[in-house]
Amino acid sequence: MKKTIIFLLLLLAATAHAGPVVLKARLDSATLLMGRITRLHIEVAQDKGTVGRFTFEERDTLSREVEIAAKPAGDTTDLNNNREQIRRDLILQAFDSGLYVLPPVTYIVGSDTVRSGTPLTLKVIPVNVDSLNNVHPLKPVAEPEYKWFDWMPVWLVKYWWAVLPVVLLIAGALTAVWLKRKNGTIIPKRIKKRLPPAEEALAALHAIKARMAMMEGKQYYTELTDVLRVYIDRRFGINAVEMTSSQIKRHLKERGETRAVDEQLDMILESADFVKFAGLRPLPGDNEAAWQRAVDFVEVTRPAPEPTTGTKQ
Repeated sequence: MKKTIIFLLLLLAATAHAGPVVLKARLDSATLLMGRITRLHIEVAQDKGTVGRFTFEERDTLSREVEIAAKPAGDTTDLNNNREQIRRDLILQAFDSGLYVLPPVTYIVGSDTVRSGTPLTLKVIPVNVDSLNNVHPLKPVAEPEYKWFDWMPVWLVKYWWAVLPVVLLIAGALTAVWLKRKNGTIIPKRIKKRLPPAEEALAALHAIKARMAMMEGKQYYTELTDVLRVYIDRRFGINAVEMTSSQIKRHLKERGETRAVDEQLDMILESADFVKFAGLRPLPGDNEAAWQRAVDFVEVTRPAPEPTTGTKQ
């Protein structure tokens, strides 16, 4: 009889000592710029020795719109009184704008299921690529301060102080040539011929690829798109250097020879805008894919070689 009473007392003491499992979750920020990341902080308080698992371990998303970009390892803290606290973080990312209600975090202990409290909401703010016109505004052709020089390019009016010495040097060289011609002592000079647009662009792209591993995302995409802008300028006569991405795409869609690769160019320009102005960090595979699309665009749009004339002897 005494043994039975002692056993019941020990059982009651153990039961009284056991505590509930408490699960909490909170976001670093309730608003998120599209493509950026935020952290979901998770805390579990439970008795020591309790074995449980989170349901998100088996998934890569919290919902259809919100992805789990990473699951860093957690840590455990001793709370004394036979209790412990487990901390976990989830790195969340979303690529579609909107207001999303996140499902509660679920923690399973044996046959019991514990969920976090009130559902959390995450507002994803869109990035308007077309608004980049405000970042690089095109100056009107007839600005008041340039009204007497409308026929001149804007860059020439703006940087006249740098162009003037070059013009003077050219004028001096032409004067020297004229004097030599007049005296009958012309010395011919070799003039370096510029490569055709396609060959020049491909050489520049291969030079970029050789330095790809040493370049940051913003620098890489800036140099890549600069090569394409110069190529489009020389190949199609479109002043792409002074245009935004949206203007370049609009002008090229009017040309039949570029329709086969319009989608590839769109992907390059959109990725570059996201990296340069929205702070998106591309993966190494994304950089390689963008480079290959740029090469394909140049290869497909390069002029066909002129047929050779003459007959074999």
